[in-house]
Amino acid sequence: MAELHGRVIVVTGAGGALGSSVSSALERAGARVARHDHADPGTGGDLVFGGMDLTDEAASRQAMSEIAAKSGRIGGLVNIAGGFVWRTLADGSAADWERMFRINLLTAVSASRAVLEHLGKPASIVNIGAVAATRAGAGMGAYAASKSGVARLTESLAEELAPASVRVNALLPSVIDTPANRRDLPKADFTTWVAPDDIAKVVVFLMSDDASAISGASIPVTSPRAPSKPG
Repeated sequence: MAELHGRVIVVTGAGGALGSSVSSALERAGARVARHDHADPGTGGDLVFGGMDLTDEAASRQAMSEIAAKSGRIGGLVNIAGGFVWRTLADGSAADWERMFRINLLTAVSASRAVLEHLGKPASIVNIGAVAATRAGAGMGAYAASKSGVARLTESLAEELAPASVRVNALLPSVIDTPANRRDLPKADFTTWVAPDDIAKVVVFLMSDDASAISGASIPVTSPRAPSKPG
């Protein structure tokens, strides 16, 4: 297992099913995790930031400064905060598109900009995109477009930060096996979904020195039984 002993890593959206799994996996690998969420991240400690508007860059900068003041240089950032809406263009609205871009892309932009001045060398940023960004199905336009933006942010930022020894990658999961998704899609075949713990293992790897040769990549993370068509 990759080791992250002593490394400080920030996780946004840490209160959700995936955020909780990733945070716990990072801690098991030896990292000290700072948890951010718009709700209560569900844990204690001095590096927990609940009630945050993750699109608010000023609030993000204040949180990153507090983390650095308490723990020193930051070794990594995992941008998990996000959401989903299924709307056809005819039945939806421009507000649906704006909401998807705010919570899926702007959150990653805000957190990444805020952490830059506090990153150590080397460091790693991992963004959670979606396999739907590679090809959008009906009703997936707004969500897929926002996640495609995450992929383009990843590529651009990887180039920008390469001279500073900071790697930037994205993961493209298929449908994630969470209680909320099971509730919303009760007739689906859950065996084709990817488990949060499996995504977390890949995050740990990308945060570690074992992945020192990987940057600017968008990596699919899916169940072996997942359908080839994203959705």
